[in-house]
Amino acid sequence: MSSLVSYALVSFGSVFSIVDPFTAVPVFLALVGGHPRPDQARAALQASATCFVVLTTFGVAGSFIFHFFGITLPAFKIAGGILLFVVGFEMMRAQRSDTRATNEEAIDAETKEDVGLIPLGLPLLSGPGAIATVMMLVGKARDLPERGVVFGAVALVSFIAFLTLRSASVVARVLGRTGMNVIGRVMGLILSAVAMQFVLAGLHEAFPKLLGPE
Repeated sequence: MSSLVSYALVSFGSVFSIVDPFTAVPVFLALVGGHPRPDQARAALQASATCFVVLTTFGVAGSFIFHFFGITLPAFKIAGGILLFVVGFEMMRAQRSDTRATNEEAIDAETKEDVGLIPLGLPLLSGPGAIATVMMLVGKARDLPERGVVFGAVALVSFIAFLTLRSASVVARVLGRTGMNVIGRVMGLILSAVAMQFVLAGLHEAFPKLLGPE
């Protein structure tokens, strides 16, 4: 398997695990489940488009943000890895993470009309964890093709999120609460493993002489 294909699989798995559109299904149904189908489709499109725009923007601007704040990539990998591990651990316990959306944000969303933008698109789909993941993947990419596959993964996950939310009622009926919890736990396990890899890579880059080669 080529390094580019391998990086594409890692990128897709990482982004899909942290975005996890299945987690947004119950919130989507609670907010727009009683609305007409066209309104549900519009909310799903808004949410997925918001996810794509936010993650792509931070992926492109990642290097500028690092330089502006004087942040090194190893430091960001360690901090981002710890954040992702916390999110993944909560997912494995089938608990909703407050790093994705707080209870106050969910309650406030019930009075909003454009729920596809906030809170579904941001921060539920493209929260701090997803932003950190994309920025780390882009920063870790060794060349332009690897950066390209990261943005391709973002686009593909955003499209999957649109299809999932547009068919939210069917997904909820087929999978049920237990099925979505199982998927969430599996995604949490994958995300936790990716998070630990980010932390280890950051530590090796920050302390190469102390820890030795990877």
